[in-house]
Amino acid sequence: MRHRVLGTVIAAMVAAVGLPAPVAAQDAPRTGWGAPDLQGVWDFRTITPLERPERLGDQAFLTEEEAANLEQEVVERNVELANRAARRTEVTESVDRGEEGVPGFYNNFLLDRGTRTVGTRRTSLIVDPPNGRLPEMSPAGRERTEARSAYRRDHPADSWLDRSAFDRCILGFNAGPPITPGGYNQNLQVFQTPDHVVLLTEMVHTVRVVPLDGRPALPGDVRQWSGDSRGRWEGDTLVIETSHFNDQRRWRGTTRNMTLVERLTRVDADTLVYEYTVDDPDTWTRPWTASIPMQRGDQPLYEYACHEGNYSMPGILGGHRMDELAAAAAGR
Repeated sequence: MRHRVLGTVIAAMVAAVGLPAPVAAQDAPRTGWGAPDLQGVWDFRTITPLERPERLGDQAFLTEEEAANLEQEVVERNVELANRAARRTEVTESVDRGEEGVPGFYNNFLLDRGTRTVGTRRTSLIVDPPNGRLPEMSPAGRERTEARSAYRRDHPADSWLDRSAFDRCILGFNAGPPITPGGYNQNLQVFQTPDHVVLLTEMVHTVRVVPLDGRPALPGDVRQWSGDSRGRWEGDTLVIETSHFNDQRRWRGTTRNMTLVERLTRVDADTLVYEYTVDDPDTWTRPWTASIPMQRGDQPLYEYACHEGNYSMPGILGGHRMDELAAAAAGR
């Protein structure tokens, strides 16, 4: 994890609903075989949220002043949190939550959410629906989510299978697909050949090898954690369609029937616009689309050894076993 400078995004990249998709700039680099060159390390940090805050109502864009104030608030908050951490020089013996000095979630030094809004000053990464928010859940999606929540309340850690793919270091919460800004390790590296594109995220080192040769999809009974992807060029935009997701993946509560369409367009030497559309009628009442401008980075990806340091899993499972022993001793 480290901090990279997030450059200013050109306002012409507006991806609002009803406007044309991003168009590759004439001076955007191309490969030796003539395709748009998407290769490099791309930084997708931003403080722009996935969903528009409800308090903003129909406001699709921030003013320059609002964006500047929001960015300044983030900088000041980071400084305040850093100073607070510096004052906590020793860990207290108590493990009561909220007590000063008690270890818990990552401190702010380890988080890297960025300090800038997207260059268009959109109030959300979601560009469709127009309200900038996720669609309503379908009846099946709501019923499944409620059942899952009830089960997890009663069975939080009977085994490792009760924990999410993120807890188990199988997937990264921002690595996707689709790729969505999160807390840290927010970088994507792209490799290309005439017949394949490879997407490597820094988080959990998720790798997708996307064929461009028109081969058929995998058989329906073959399911993968990151799905089965097939790519093609539409003009200067790389379009990737992905299906065949693993049943246990449950990204944002989705099902194995989720389909994903991603579009990657290099609009200039330093900017890659990443747009994706999620469709899962078993979860939401309609598809939804988000757009994220990524900035070219100048550093290689860092190693992300999630399994090697995943102390949370034995801690969670061991803690639950102690709760069970305590309940048995109390006759519950």
